[in-house]
Amino acid sequence: MNNLSGLVRSSALGLLALFASVGVAPAYGANDDLPPMELQRFGEHVYVVQGQAGQASSANAGFISNAGAVATGEGLVVFDTLGTPALGAKFRKLIEEASGEKVKVVVVSHYHADHFYGIQSFVGPSVQVIAHPMAKSVFNDPNTQARLEQRRNDLFPWVNEETKLILAPRKAKVSATQNESFKLGRYTFTLIDGLGAHAPDDLMMRVEELGLVFAGDLFFTGRVPFVGSAHPGLWLKALNRMAEKPPKVAIPGHGKISTAPQNDLELTRRYLDHLWKVMTEAVANLQSFDEAYAGADWSGFKKLPAFDAANRINAYGAFLHAEREALAKEKSQ
Repeated sequence: MNNLSGLVRSSALGLLALFASVGVAPAYGANDDLPPMELQRFGEHVYVVQGQAGQASSANAGFISNAGAVATGEGLVVFDTLGTPALGAKFRKLIEEASGEKVKVVVVSHYHADHFYGIQSFVGPSVQVIAHPMAKSVFNDPNTQARLEQRRNDLFPWVNEETKLILAPRKAKVSATQNESFKLGRYTFTLIDGLGAHAPDDLMMRVEELGLVFAGDLFFTGRVPFVGSAHPGLWLKALNRMAEKPPKVAIPGHGKISTAPQNDLELTRRYLDHLWKVMTEAVANLQSFDEAYAGADWSGFKKLPAFDAANRINAYGAFLHAEREALAKEKSQ
């Protein structure tokens, strides 16, 4: 374990009461032309901002994702920095004013634009930025630069020629079988490899004393996840990594914070299991995707939020994975 400082353990009474109160701080910068940003406070030391629903645009300044911070008594540990430098700066001001502490560590969940463009407003000699070992590969991919050019058009003026993409200087010491833990002030933080289930560089963070997990885009509260081209089986394995120590609170990369994460984990597992079973059976039966999708029973999930937006895309991605695996199996025989 990497000791950033001595650990001060919370009392049992304090732990039980930690999430009993949830407050909302006043929005910062009502006249800054950015969308309102309310700082949700969980107990004494955890702060979260929740992005708006929908696609990133100039109208919402790209504020569609969540970000959080934990006040350790010796500095803030931040998880994600939002989708533009201006949003990152606003978030930083909120958490530093509310906590009375300065940012010490920034952890990047993954290098998708809506989660890391705000790093520009956090870097400095006193701030350590950490990302997954695969982050450099994702950062250097031509698609990352292409997305920046796209966002300079679609999110102008919030993303412009002054927007700089920044690669985390430090790689987290994680793998499919290894976590990394460090201490800062009163809390212990564990970095968990997301196994590339959503993006090649997925990273989660658990705050041990609080039973709280920052899950990035690997977890959603009460809704259908956006699986896209990811493998449902790999996603299930990533959720198992997240649940090695059952969380009491889970903060997703988008949408509402979960205070009953076991229920949400079970819902997501059932959905992914069903998705994979339906599509693998369809491939085995030589059905086309359209036939498989139309004939599948989606009744257990149709009423969930994001079903209409995500399910067909998820199913097609699973179908392609099932086809590839069937072809590989055939070639090996």
